[in-house]
Amino acid sequence: MPTGSVGFDPVVRHVALLSLHTSPLAQPGVGDGGGMNVYVRELASSLAQAGVTCTTYTRLVEPGLPAVVDVEPGHRVVYVPAGDPALPKERLAEVVDEFTAGVAEQLAGERPADVVHANYWLSGLAGHRLKHRFDLPLVTTFHTLGKVKAEGGDPESAERLAAEAEIIGCSDAICVSCTEEAEQFRRLYGEPPGRLEIVAPGVEHAFFAPGQRHGARLAVDLPAGVPVVLFVGRIQPLKGIDLAVATLVAMASRDAVLVVVGGASGVQGAAELDRVRRLADELGVAHRIRFVEPQPHHILSTYYRAADVVLVPSRSESFGLVALEAGACGTPVVAAAVGGLRSLIDHGDSGLLVEGRDPVRYAAAVDTLLADPAAAAVMGGRAAERARRYTWGFAAARLRRLYGDVAAERPAVLCS
Repeated sequence: MPTGSVGFDPVVRHVALLSLHTSPLAQPGVGDGGGMNVYVRELASSLAQAGVTCTTYTRLVEPGLPAVVDVEPGHRVVYVPAGDPALPKERLAEVVDEFTAGVAEQLAGERPADVVHANYWLSGLAGHRLKHRFDLPLVTTFHTLGKVKAEGGDPESAERLAAEAEIIGCSDAICVSCTEEAEQFRRLYGEPPGRLEIVAPGVEHAFFAPGQRHGARLAVDLPAGVPVVLFVGRIQPLKGIDLAVATLVAMASRDAVLVVVGGASGVQGAAELDRVRRLADELGVAHRIRFVEPQPHHILSTYYRAADVVLVPSRSESFGLVALEAGACGTPVVAAAVGGLRSLIDHGDSGLLVEGRDPVRYAAAVDTLLADPAAAAVMGGRAAERARRYTWGFAAARLRRLYGDVAAERPAVLCS
């Protein structure tokens, strides 16, 4: 959890944020948009409000978009042409050089930066090149790591693993979201040459806060008299929606409905959605599942408040922003005991963690909460109290301190 004091070195006035594969302005749950979009957008906003100008460079994925979007004072997004706008994520390594050249042109012109902060390994490759061209410190947030995904049953390419090693060797600081992710990193990658810093994501408490379940259900057209289990996320194997369907089958509650908010993502997304729909038909629960198109981020709070339980059955999870947002809304979470979810949820107090991938175990956890609404409400209240410790302002303050430290060292980690 976020703890400790923070400071600020005023040497940092402008940060170049790299988000090659997805725009922070894209709606989470659509295509490759997810928690990383929220992370980059909210941190840039909080940094800008604290006086640090932020420019996020992202790849142009839709013809006709403006070259620059001024989101708010001190916070802008620049769309960099790099390859065919429709190029899938799996081929984006092919356009890293072109993307890097576009960002370099900006940095060499009217928008020099004090620090480069890369998000995801594709951006890290660009950040590695920009660091050496401009003699700038490089901060990297991977969001997901290839070796961690492989442990969860989702192996990544040799190209990605080699790229991660290159970026780790070049980064002046690597940001992870929690102690669990820091431990995973050291176990799988060793001690990095630069700093390993915990910068926990936050939650926008103006949107994500407890509220009335009945009113929330009316707002999103969900029935008032049946248990609602909610799954929020991109439809891809990693997120475990098939396990959510199997959990519904194994539950004692036979009138419960599963609400799935999210869209197909990645090269396997459409196939995964088709597979899950077929699975629901075969298991006889298709009539108890409602698929909802991806929603604007602030609207998700209404779905969280409408649910009795939020299910997060991911194979791996660096942090688990869905679990944090659900908890902030006072809704108890049943989640996989993996990655950052272990740090985020106090088992039995602010949520329930499930070891392994057995749907019977998940169903038992959900049934426990549904069978005792009073106890579930207490757990939801504790989750909301715990979530209040996480704010984007605090995350931005930690980054300001880190940026100041690495900028003062100009840069500390030298590599080829």
